[in-house]
Amino acid sequence: MQIKHFLLSSCSLTTLRHMAKAPIFELTYNVMESFFKTAQDFCRAYGQLCGYIFEHKDLSRLFYEELLYDNNIFADLSCKKSFSEIPEYIKNSVTFDLQVLEAVSSLTGDILIEEAVKAFPKESAFLHTLPRFPNSAQLPVTNAQALYELYHQKGYGYFARATAFAVEKGEIVALTHADSIRLSDLKGYQRQKRAILSNTLSFLQGKLANHILLYGDKGTGKSSTVKAVVNEYAAQGLKIIELSMAQLKYFPKICEQAGASPFKFIIFLDDLTFQQENETFTALKAFIEGGVAGKPDNILIYATSNRRHLVKENMAERMTDDDVHIRDTMQTAASLSDRFGLEITFSVPDKGEYLDIVDSLAQEYGIDLEQKELHMLAERFALTRGGRSPRTARQFIKLQVSEMAMESGPPA
Repeated sequence: MQIKHFLLSSCSLTTLRHMAKAPIFELTYNVMESFFKTAQDFCRAYGQLCGYIFEHKDLSRLFYEELLYDNNIFADLSCKKSFSEIPEYIKNSVTFDLQVLEAVSSLTGDILIEEAVKAFPKESAFLHTLPRFPNSAQLPVTNAQALYELYHQKGYGYFARATAFAVEKGEIVALTHADSIRLSDLKGYQRQKRAILSNTLSFLQGKLANHILLYGDKGTGKSSTVKAVVNEYAAQGLKIIELSMAQLKYFPKICEQAGASPFKFIIFLDDLTFQQENETFTALKAFIEGGVAGKPDNILIYATSNRRHLVKENMAERMTDDDVHIRDTMQTAASLSDRFGLEITFSVPDKGEYLDIVDSLAQEYGIDLEQKELHMLAERFALTRGGRSPRTARQFIKLQVSEMAMESGPPA
């Protein structure tokens, strides 16, 4: 192995130069550099590399993920142009960079220890006792055409890391263990789910789509429906970023970052209610309307609220003889919710709808009770929980499942 040639090539990354900052690349580079230092430097660098590989995956898979998460000009062009429209010099540089990455990913513990024995022959007896890491699979993409297809199909950048994201201290963070709920898990509300699905599909197809306000009673599945719809279309590049009321101050920054990505985003504002009209209220209205700066085409807002008008009203505002004041107050309260092109109501189910949900869940989880008894227990449970709702139905079924487990005894 030509170590000096390897190091020179590694320093010559161009279009994919950000890959040199990836932990796996830096650790490998440190091992190669250590051959020109001491045996102690080699052992330290080699141990760090081995530990990283053992803790994560093989080299080729790690490089594949880093390529997918990278932001580079070739990735950007791949999502906007055909392969033939990308300049040849960029494609050639990508092919060179991939050859370097392939050389790195083809390394094994045996190869590195063999080189170390040559560099430090006096320490050969000890070096042969070092742990080894096995061969990696071939790098999944080995030329510009293959990388183009990867970026074109799956997108690129930070948002390729996950489907769901949250905001912490003003920064977007990927949720690796997000809620995996699917629409099949949610019973009832077929009309509401169909409306959200059709709007979302139109958005993904690049057609006209509306921001959506889901409002209604608590426990009716508003938030779960939004998350389930995103999970249904995740394979088509749909992402969700959840913002709480306290985080709305980061809304412009989040929109700027998401707007520059090739993915489609649902910005999810859960339990949206304002105490009064303020700067955030006004900014949100302007964004939904389009504003002077315009709105990114890859972003929609889906919000949930227990209030139709989103702004809380108090009795003092209602108890006045000033008809103009009353009208202005009502118009202010409605001014944000009216910006949502689609309003979907989630009402508390009546007795029949509630029991239908219970029946569906009971069948899904194998609850073996006579329907009459099941309904009686479900109604009794709803009374203790303050009313009927899909959430109440699911809680009731979980209770029945746990009681069944208790009856069957501990696992063998």
